[in-house]
Amino acid sequence: MPSQPRDRTTIAWFRQDLRLADNPALFEAAKAGAVVPVFILEEPKDCGETHPMGGASRWWLHHALAALDKSLGGRLVLMRGPAGKALEALVKETGASAVHWNRCYEPHAIARDKKLKADLMAAGLEVRSFNGSLLHEPWELETKTGGPFKVYSPFWRAALAKAVAAPLPAPEALDIPQVSLSLALDDFALLPVKPDWAAGWLDLWRPGEKGAAERLSAFLEEGLDGYGELRNRPDLPNVSRLSPHLHFGEISPRQIWTATRFHTEQYGHLQKDGDKFLSEIGWREFSYHLLYHFPHLPERNWKPAFDAYPWAEDDAALKAWQKGLTGYPMVDAGMRELWATGYMHNRVRMLVASFLVKHLRLHWHHGEEWFRDTLLDADLANNSASWQWVTGSGADAAPYFRIFNPVGQGQKFDPDGAYVRRWCPELAKLPDEFLHCPHEAPERILKAAGVILGRTYPRPIVDHAAARAAALAGYDAVKQAGLEAAV
Repeated sequence: MPSQPRDRTTIAWFRQDLRLADNPALFEAAKAGAVVPVFILEEPKDCGETHPMGGASRWWLHHALAALDKSLGGRLVLMRGPAGKALEALVKETGASAVHWNRCYEPHAIARDKKLKADLMAAGLEVRSFNGSLLHEPWELETKTGGPFKVYSPFWRAALAKAVAAPLPAPEALDIPQVSLSLALDDFALLPVKPDWAAGWLDLWRPGEKGAAERLSAFLEEGLDGYGELRNRPDLPNVSRLSPHLHFGEISPRQIWTATRFHTEQYGHLQKDGDKFLSEIGWREFSYHLLYHFPHLPERNWKPAFDAYPWAEDDAALKAWQKGLTGYPMVDAGMRELWATGYMHNRVRMLVASFLVKHLRLHWHHGEEWFRDTLLDADLANNSASWQWVTGSGADAAPYFRIFNPVGQGQKFDPDGAYVRRWCPELAKLPDEFLHCPHEAPERILKAAGVILGRTYPRPIVDHAAARAAALAGYDAVKQAGLEAAV
């Protein structure tokens, strides 16, 4: 490739890569000369997005942009979309001759970027895109027959067989010109007001590249040992809590991969735990692989036979689930953790998702939409693939007949009740024996604990055995539709 002139100006368009280190678009731009770093806030109408960012993610984005701006010496340019018009105006003011970005993989983003690239090149600009979000591009991994993977295990084996590129350092110095077009961060109006339901979240989270690095370091030092087993315990700290940082690109999978491999090489007894942790990064990769090759994943069932499932319509049940008032403490604890912190432990995510689609028989779209609004890490690929996985309608899905017992799950994964007592304090005085099933407790036990079912804590909104039977009956329709389609 011919050498690039050192005196040119390049626009580095930040998107889901709000960091300086291991940012290929920024790194290559800095090598060539002056850099104009820009973030463009696009509303759904600007870019054809059908699954817009939720409130929790907007809160994180505000603080992530503030952190990025600080690391850039206050020179981050903030603009509103459509991106094409914003970039055109920025090129006009700065005289930039090139635009760099790291690739996004959502269907609307791919369509937008293709058009933008063509338009910018037609205007005489150089346009380069890079992989800043994944270990491997979705098109780099194929089955032996040449198609996309549909099952996780062979996908991850193929991924492990490929070398992972070393992370890039942050540019040593950036020549950033002054730009007059930039908006103030508050102009984006990303933070909640009246009410500020995120009050106190900065005590729980540290958005930004430095916060991501600190979180990874703390996890490797304090949480990795025993991860393979203890990651299923929401009452214990053996999870990374890196998902919001990953979603906004404050840390890259390559950085996580390299740091984890280095750590387990130093401490050989952690090898299995490290491999298990990286396999969870692999699930994220698999979700992106699916979204890229099957762009309809967020909208419709990956397995068409599930179109035959007889979903229920029950607004009252949906609201009870959203508010953590189902009468099943482990489910309610998870939903309350989500509302209070913007996060939910992964094991509990599986339980509450299963409860929505299999106990209440409400369509997974309801869950995907609620998670997208309330999760700080609401990622279109992960969210869609995971909801379909739990439902049974997705790739490599959990068996449709696997219907979690919310009482048994609580007893198994929160055996001392610490998680439920934290998020359902009205049940805190119940003995362990009845903590996960207060509806089975004798009246004298309830009275001693200050629990009045139906008043201080709800009775179960659905009976587990009856719900399981109804769910299995619904799946019979799916099986029949699958058999008819195969004929």
